[in-house]
Amino acid sequence: MLALLAAGVALAMAAGAQDGPAPSNRFVCTALPPEAARAGCPLPAMPMQGGALSPEEELRAAVLQLRETVVQQKETLGSQREAIRELTAKLARCEGLAGASGKDTMGDLPRDPGHVVEQLSRSLQTLKDRLESLEHQLRANVSSGVLPGDFREVLQRRLGELERQLLRKVAELEDEKSLLHNETSAHRQKTESALNALLQRVTELERGNSAFKSPDAFKVSLPLRTNYLYGKIKKTLPELYAFTICLWLRSSASPGIGTPFSYAVPGQANEIVLIEWGNNPIELLINDKVAQLPLFVSDGKWHHICVTWTTRDGMWEAFQDGEKLGTGENLAPWHPIKPGGVLILGQEQDTVGGRFDATQAFVGELSQFNIWDRVLRAQEIINIANCSTNMPGNIIPWVDNNVDVFGGASKWPVETCEERLLDL
Repeated sequence: MLALLAAGVALAMAAGAQDGPAPSNRFVCTALPPEAARAGCPLPAMPMQGGALSPEEELRAAVLQLRETVVQQKETLGSQREAIRELTAKLARCEGLAGASGKDTMGDLPRDPGHVVEQLSRSLQTLKDRLESLEHQLRANVSSGVLPGDFREVLQRRLGELERQLLRKVAELEDEKSLLHNETSAHRQKTESALNALLQRVTELERGNSAFKSPDAFKVSLPLRTNYLYGKIKKTLPELYAFTICLWLRSSASPGIGTPFSYAVPGQANEIVLIEWGNNPIELLINDKVAQLPLFVSDGKWHHICVTWTTRDGMWEAFQDGEKLGTGENLAPWHPIKPGGVLILGQEQDTVGGRFDATQAFVGELSQFNIWDRVLRAQEIINIANCSTNMPGNIIPWVDNNVDVFGGASKWPVETCEERLLDL
């Protein structure tokens, strides 16, 4: 067959050289898919002159058709190779984008990063499989001569769609990462707060159940002169027209023991203050008015201190170890003590509950801090001081669950009242 075809080509070329090309006998070969031929699509008619073609003209037409087919197939193969190179380049860019996203932005996912990497790998593998399938199909079509005109556009459209899907997936994972990070931070803060509260409660229960024999058998230790060690009374005061405040204290600080307690309300940081600052004597402040008290307690021994006050004429009294050492009047007369303030042990307040000054801090130990809403009789104070009466304050009693400590201040079991008396 090949020999016959070659002989025919040679004969046609020889005839062409002798006679010259016939101006009216040029043929155009149009490549059609086999499906079109199988569907019954007729082949284009061959132009004829005067009826049937001569053998030479048929051979010449066959040669031209073969030549045109070869040229067209070469052009088709070249364009499809270019399309394959473009698709391969796009796939490489997609892989690079997915790899960069997985490494730089998705690597620190707080929850199951392996799952994220697995999702990206599956997406990339799907892209590769689809592209390989399309490439195989393309090669098969090229080899068989079947190549639809819009095949390249379909490939580009599909690849673009896959690329957009991958980018959307990366964006969704980025959003999920951000949400997980925010939720994790909030959850961590909430958990830490709950744990701190739980630890504080456990500490209180341990101290209440084992460290202290009774709810009032403790002391607050403030060993350093700082602006961050202090105790806080949880309860606040109602409006008062008279009061008695008693406590046990031990300090050897110099100069001055500092501020055993202070009560501040909005608009008045010095509503009630007991302070010994520098070389000044101990002072009682009410509504920022001052009375100097003849008390001496900086010898490092336990002492029982009581101060009384009434708004009527501003009368006050000062007791040390059951003995009245001073009295006076005109201390903030007719001024009721304002309610709703903050009661601090060991610090003087410049604002409500804060702005402590280290030079005014109390250094030592405090216990049995009680407040009554009346002026106690002298005999009641003596009985408390000599341990013959245990009388908690009716406004502020000294109990463990009513006192919080901060900044390194601590609670310890206190000596018994009788042991404190022996220390005098």
